[in-house]
Amino acid sequence: MKMMKDHLPTKYEKPVLPNPAADRNARPLPAGPVVLLRKILSHRLGGVLLFGLAFISIALLTRFALLCKSYTLIDHAPLALLKIFLWGLLYDLAAASYFVIPLVVYLSLLPEKIFLSRWHRHVTSLFFFLVLYGLLFTGVAEWVFWDEFGARFNFIAVDYLVYTTEVVGNIYESYPLPAILTGLLLAAAMLFYPARRRGWLNIWFAAQTPARSRIAWGSAVLLLPVLFTLTLNNRMVPAFANNYNQELAKNGGYSLFAAFRENQLDFQRFYRTESNGEAFRQVRELVKTGDSLFLTPGEKDINRLVKNAGMEKHYNVIQITVESLSAEYLAAFGNNPDLTPNLDDLARRGILFTNFYATGTRTDRGMEALTLSVPPTPGRSIIKRPGNEHLFSLGSVFQERGYDTAFLYGGYGYFDNMNYFFGHNGYRVIDRAAVPAEAVTFANVWGACDENLYSWELQEADRSYAAEKPFYHFVMTTSNHRPFTYPDGRIDIPSHTGRRGAVKYTDYAIGEFIRQASKKPWFADTVFVIVADHCAGSAGETDLPVNNYRIPLIIYNPQLFQPEKIDKLCSQIDYAPTLLALLHWSYESQFYGKNIFAMQPGEERAFIGNYQKLGYLRDNQLTILKPLQQVASYDWDPRTDSLAPIPEDAPMARQAIAYYQSASYSFAHHHLAGEQELNLPKIAHLRP
Repeated sequence: MKMMKDHLPTKYEKPVLPNPAADRNARPLPAGPVVLLRKILSHRLGGVLLFGLAFISIALLTRFALLCKSYTLIDHAPLALLKIFLWGLLYDLAAASYFVIPLVVYLSLLPEKIFLSRWHRHVTSLFFFLVLYGLLFTGVAEWVFWDEFGARFNFIAVDYLVYTTEVVGNIYESYPLPAILTGLLLAAAMLFYPARRRGWLNIWFAAQTPARSRIAWGSAVLLLPVLFTLTLNNRMVPAFANNYNQELAKNGGYSLFAAFRENQLDFQRFYRTESNGEAFRQVRELVKTGDSLFLTPGEKDINRLVKNAGMEKHYNVIQITVESLSAEYLAAFGNNPDLTPNLDDLARRGILFTNFYATGTRTDRGMEALTLSVPPTPGRSIIKRPGNEHLFSLGSVFQERGYDTAFLYGGYGYFDNMNYFFGHNGYRVIDRAAVPAEAVTFANVWGACDENLYSWELQEADRSYAAEKPFYHFVMTTSNHRPFTYPDGRIDIPSHTGRRGAVKYTDYAIGEFIRQASKKPWFADTVFVIVADHCAGSAGETDLPVNNYRIPLIIYNPQLFQPEKIDKLCSQIDYAPTLLALLHWSYESQFYGKNIFAMQPGEERAFIGNYQKLGYLRDNQLTILKPLQQVASYDWDPRTDSLAPIPEDAPMARQAIAYYQSASYSFAHHHLAGEQELNLPKIAHLRP
């Protein structure tokens, strides 16, 4: 872009400030705020104001765009809207104060000779343009994130920064990225032009400020982020009646770094607690059953012997964990039967659990609950925490019985630390990196299509059967995930056209897998489990929209089990003990879940949550534990999925605290560890 031809001062010559009124490229500056702006820009640190204003302006535009996108979902009361923008401005200012720290330090210490040089002017202009572009890009990224999760940047976004290959690939395959980037380039130019046209940058470039003044003002500006750090955090956003309003009041960049700092939340520090002894006393009462015997009376653990009647069955188990399969997609839960005909058929001919809930909103949370049978601890999932090796898991129970235990994943299992976790907790690991290239006929950024994954599983099952070894395989799919692409010609919905097509392809691939498996000699002795990791969406108007956690669980083999529909309230942590009860196994247990079939009236409950809010659902009442020792109680209407605030229910709160506090304590103090270290290969390559 053309630079203004103003005179550059020498070391012996006093600089002449540009006169925007006389400059042929400048417009007259009106009196008032713009005059004040010009005066500020005449100081070396005045440029910080330009960058700060750019940050706050784009943050405001982003908030307004997200508000328009979610307009039908938010509370439109004038006071509620005013609170969004007032609190939003506060967090925007805080985020801007952090954003300009490097610039403040740089301008305070940079020698005047360099600052006044022509090359520095060009570099700074380019830098300002790139900053505008980056801020606009961040705004678009927030739009994409909101479209997926209905929230500002949070703990999920922190995880996505770690796995850039999958995330960037997912965005590239889901959105017209070249057009978006080009549009952002034009938008940045349109924002940059007024600053050049009005001569604001040139006023700043000619500023001569003594070092003492620069350092003094720079130090004063740097007090702002210190002040915000001491007085503000993301948990101070007031409790809006509508959760979308609360999210809109936040700043995406501020929320991102807040989530990064709080990726592990110490339960004892942030949540209301009982004494550890009291928490374990209560939770032992809550998890005990008539067929269990605690092995360490009075201790801070739940280690017990679980006895299941009947002769042990050593059936094979293939557990298909389906990406983002909300219950609402199945006809059994009220959807169009044309979308999931195969799953609906399996539900009719198998055991269908109609009141089954995911514990979280991410795949790693589903894996954690299905494998470890533990309520979700705040912060990161156990799958991604250090010290997660050799835990008591469903895989370790099967491995002790001599089973071939394996984890199969269509993508690259370094994502979300899956390979490490499963490889150190009783499973062989087979992911996309472990199979020959010809074993992948179609893939997107998340992994091989479900058909390929099921082909790998058929080969693994054949190999175990040939070795006369029973098997338990945890199969994790990827096709029902944005960008929703799959092989052509399989279903009547074109690839890459949305979630419904991905769901129908997921259903098609499962149907084909069951048909091929039914021809195998091991089919008659194999339990097939279809379960979701989480729902397709987790956003809602309330803190924890309960119906957005409802997922299907189907256990199928017509030669082993009669069709049955189970309506008891339960969640993913109950899956492992229920499966082992179907096999009539007695075992030493550290599971928090219960055998769903044996649940007595009054024992039904479910656990739902996200990385901060921990929910406990029982008798149509939801108790939520929140940071800063907060507890909220609600009456839940299943028909409308609405939550009506009620006075705190003390007994329910104590039960919730007992479950979550003891689970956090048990992991932190290694009480979830298995009895022996399992020596299994980390990766098992699929044999062609």
